Amino acid sequence: MAEPGPAILVTRPAGQAAGLCRALAERGYRVFHQPLLELEALEDVPPSQRRQLLDLDNYQHVIFISANAVRHGMERIADYWPQLPVGLNWYAVGEATATLLTEYGVQVCAPGEAMNSEGLLALESLQSVAGERALIVRGEGGRSLLREELARRGARVDELACYRRKCPHLGPGELARQLEKSGIQLILISSGEGLLNLQALLSPQETTKFSHISLVVPSPRVAAMAHKAGFDRVITAGNASDPAMLRALEEWTSSSGD
Repeated sequence: MAEPGPAILVTRPAGQAAGLCRALAERGYRVFHQPLLELEALEDVPPSQRRQLLDLDNYQHVIFISANAVRHGMERIADYWPQLPVGLNWYAVGEATATLLTEYGVQVCAPGEAMNSEGLLALESLQSVAGERALIVRGEGGRSLLREELARRGARVDELACYRRKCPHLGPGELARQLEKSGIQLILISSGEGLLNLQALLSPQETTKFSHISLVVPSPRVAAMAHKAGFDRVITAGNASDPAMLRALEEWTSSSGD
């Protein structure tokens, strides 16, 4: 009988982890799932955002910063535009976001491997935007780099927040007990906010206790956050997609000798 593989914790939100968990199980890992983000649609549309939706055809650039932004944002847009306006440039931060967006019949610009704000800002079509209007569809909060840089380039930038991210509610010590009981050796972190929630759900003493656990993170920025938080074993994936996470995990497996 083959020995059980390393224990991996997947932290994607509920309803978005099945493919990654299945791929890990097929590779022989012991897979556990504990979301580090909860997503909640924003029901109310304030007057300012109603005006943005009504004026959608006056924008030159519409940017979706996540697959969740497409799920919640396009539903909201459809309430005002049963038939989407033509002549807009549609953008997606990554492959999964682009795939969802193309289902609405639009041609999508995406940054390829660099699935982040920096990758979007490097696209040729977003270099000379002075005097143009851009709408960023996103969740509440998060990074401001995209908005600030497009504004610096002379664009008029609006943001459409259509969902919020929350830290899951776990009792004191509950996550630590999960990690210990399951013998977790590696945690897959999908975003900087997921890492912050990991820290929030572990006491300082627990963070120190589990600092030996390896983390796979989606970018150098999140890697720097992880090191600052006290985690010593951090592997940086190419991005947050399932294939990139799996490639980084293979690197970890090879280097650890498992």
